[in-house]
Amino acid sequence: MSAKSNWYVITGGPSSGKTSVVKELEKSGYKVYYEAARIFIDEEMLKGKSVKEIRSSEAEFQKKILEIKLETEKSAPKDKIVFFDRAVPDSIAYYQICGLNPKEVIEICREKKYEKIFFLELLPSEDDYARVENSATVEKLNKLLKESYLNLGYELIEIPVTAVKERVKMILHKISQ
Repeated sequence: MSAKSNWYVITGGPSSGKTSVVKELEKSGYKVYYEAARIFIDEEMLKGKSVKEIRSSEAEFQKKILEIKLETEKSAPKDKIVFFDRAVPDSIAYYQICGLNPKEVIEICREKKYEKIFFLELLPSEDDYARVENSATVEKLNKLLKESYLNLGYELIEIPVTAVKERVKMILHKISQ
């Protein structure tokens, strides 16, 4: 099945520069959707919750993030170029990491929705308020994320570590091909 949209995914392990790339794409005039997990964490923190409270049950947290991703995709225009900072298939890897069976996510992902998948190489790890993964988990997630998309039949376009503007230039060049 071929893609039925102009949707592109920016993915990769934690600390691969996804948010910086997506911000730069947005500055260039593209429609972007930021990472559901980060948005959810920010909203919950505004309600007075700590990251520890928000992620006290990683399985419940990941189910909520999948729900948000699915809702986001329902409202995303299919006729415009859209970039997602992570997409539904990323949940396959996150489900595996926290011990959930990813079968339901795989079923949801059977229909190909994305035109191209851009996989960003990992940058040196930087801690931030929303990130809870240690370096071993980051490496495992990176591998599982790749496998998730490849197992769904997507080709990954690897984007090497370089300046943000250079990465965006590579991505825009690939979508024009």
